[in-house]
Amino acid sequence: MARRGGAVHVVTTQRRYRGRVYQTHLLRRSYRANGRVQNETVGNLSHLPDAVIELIRRALRGEQLRPVEEQFAVVRSRHHGHVQAVLAAIKRLGFEKLVASRPSRERALVVALVVARILWPASKLGTQRWWHVTTLPESLGVAEATEDDLYAAMDWLLERQGRIEKKFAARHLREGGFALCDLTSSYFEGTHCPLAARGHNRDGRRDKLQVNYGLLADRAGRPVAVSVFAGNTNDPKTLLPQVDQLRERFGVKSVAMVGDRGMISQKQIDALRERPGMDWITALRSEAIHALVAGGHLQLGLFDERNLFELRHPDYPGERLVACRNPELAKLRAHKRQSLLDATTRELEKVRGMVARRRLKGAGAIGVRVGKVVNQYKVGKHFELEIRDDGFAYQLRQEQIQAEAALDGLYVIRTSLPAERLDAPDVVRTYKSLSDVERAFRCLKTVDLKVRPIYHWTEKRVRAHIFLCLLAYYVEWHMIEAWRPLLFADEDQAAKSGRDPVAPARRSAAALRKVHDKRRDDGGPVHSFQTLLEGLAGIVHNVCRAPGADETAPTFTLETQRTAEQQRAYALLETITV
Repeated sequence: MARRGGAVHVVTTQRRYRGRVYQTHLLRRSYRANGRVQNETVGNLSHLPDAVIELIRRALRGEQLRPVEEQFAVVRSRHHGHVQAVLAAIKRLGFEKLVASRPSRERALVVALVVARILWPASKLGTQRWWHVTTLPESLGVAEATEDDLYAAMDWLLERQGRIEKKFAARHLREGGFALCDLTSSYFEGTHCPLAARGHNRDGRRDKLQVNYGLLADRAGRPVAVSVFAGNTNDPKTLLPQVDQLRERFGVKSVAMVGDRGMISQKQIDALRERPGMDWITALRSEAIHALVAGGHLQLGLFDERNLFELRHPDYPGERLVACRNPELAKLRAHKRQSLLDATTRELEKVRGMVARRRLKGAGAIGVRVGKVVNQYKVGKHFELEIRDDGFAYQLRQEQIQAEAALDGLYVIRTSLPAERLDAPDVVRTYKSLSDVERAFRCLKTVDLKVRPIYHWTEKRVRAHIFLCLLAYYVEWHMIEAWRPLLFADEDQAAKSGRDPVAPARRSAAALRKVHDKRRDDGGPVHSFQTLLEGLAGIVHNVCRAPGADETAPTFTLETQRTAEQQRAYALLETITV
């Protein structure tokens, strides 16, 4: 067989196996034999790095290859991709015009602070030092900004808070709609701020002073406004200022406030009745539920066939009560109560041993020690104690424990909304939407934006700092919604409206697959919000010039080529709507 000619080239083939794509790079020679073109494999290049394979491919095409150092020199590289992503979201949201209608240096600095809070939350000095490794300062024209400029921008922002929140309210709150409200706290480093005080600490830092702040959000959980209070302010006292803000500053006269039983108490409901157009959705406290059961108005036997029913009671005129029972929650509470009882019993036995060994004497000393034990786990009401000078005895109040256990998993939602406006299942769903506010607090405090600890000394700076974090969360909220297909988040949000409102929340099958496999249906990796941003940060701007040229020579910029996954992330941000 006669062979004529021959050309060597690289051939790349792909095959999919069990959801993964495998590539093979072969070195082949083409030749003509007996009038037909034939191919033979000369070697397998698959073990070589992709860059080397590409060099071989280009050399075989006849390209003249020269060392990259002879073409240009990289003068500086700065992270760009994650900055570009947040700025793309800001553009889609019209965020800059929400901050201020006209461009200004202060507006640019505030936007830069918001972007930095999302990407790398730090002090103002830390922020000013960090952002020079990114393209953020050049993108917004704030490269020469100092730490003092950032503090001045915060002061400028605080003066505009009312106008910005009014724009948020106009965008997301509607007459006859819903407003979610809740309160949390964050601790201080220091003691000089007038807002710093000791109160109910939600961070587990009883050694620190704290500040309280209440979040107002729409039904979807988008933040609309934040109010800052002294650290010793009780939850109910924060509701009416937010209600008056809705009515007077935002012009929303008819709205249903949604808050937990600590936020919307009977005193606040009496005050809401005096404000025409104001409704509420909240929950009854445990003692009120006990009274309903004891009075025969809430019959537990009705839960044998259903987990939700509606009732009325003369103590709640003009209101509807929606009683719910969650068996899974009942099991959880029973297990928790038994664990606390067992832990308390073990500690009481230790005290009894101390008394027996005469290490603890006298009714006073014994009573103090026993009191610390029963208060530690908050189940002292279930123990009957007898304290003497020579010892003490205790026993469980079984009847009381059984009475409490009968109400495990039971909760009652109360609302002033009529049934034609919101049926009973939707009343429960709306109340449970408060979990979106809790998600916001987790994001603000620990996961992403890290509002705490607070180092500012003055009241104005503390208020500005918390408001800045709210603005950052507003942008992040929309980015997460757009990026749901790439994140561990559940994409099937529409199904929530049709699910059993009482049953425990279940993630969709697709979301569970993402959690289990750590991969999407297309084979790509599933991300958290932060790891996705870190992946985008791999897109860098390289400032280059001719090799050997001095610093006055002109430069040009090369941007890292985007991967398919990075390109998809940017494309999803274009779906953001307001």
